[in-house]
Amino acid sequence: MSTEANVRSKLGYEHYVCFPDDGKRHEIIDGHHYVNAAPSTYHQTVSRRILVQLYNQIELKKLGVVFYAPVDLQLSDHDIVQPDLVVVLDDSIQIITPTKIKGVPQLVVEILSLSSDVNDRTLKKRLYEQSGIPEYWIVDPFDHILEQWVLEDGNYVQRQHDDNVGLSIIDDVSVNLSEVW
Repeated sequence: MSTEANVRSKLGYEHYVCFPDDGKRHEIIDGHHYVNAAPSTYHQTVSRRILVQLYNQIELKKLGVVFYAPVDLQLSDHDIVQPDLVVVLDDSIQIITPTKIKGVPQLVVEILSLSSDVNDRTLKKRLYEQSGIPEYWIVDPFDHILEQWVLEDGNYVQRQHDDNVGLSIIDDVSVNLSEVW
């Protein structure tokens, strides 16, 4: 099949907006449709605990905006995802539109669930890396692990940390994991 035919067969934002509002997470990655079940209550608890810490240190200090799911993040014509948390700092505020975030944010956080584990660790990690997102966190709420991936020379490198995870993208902002689990 020709490249032009492949491009035409890929799903895009015009398809994405037609997906049903059925309580599930619909995403398009490289033009392919993925569906995940709604997050569990524990998943949402972990998400909220990280959100509150980021909100207190970023939004309240007027450094940027912290979004929580569901929020559409459009990285290209064929890549529209709904991360658990997204941080857009003030110098990139123009990527926020009335309906979605269209462009590259500074931080994306995905909290693993049984239905999203493989995609979050492979497809989304590769997408975020190729899109140039400076920092990506993969949070495993069951094993109490936060993987911090930082973009260096176009590739993600895993950073080691203690219970206090400092953001590489902004000084003096961190998440205390003892308040998350």
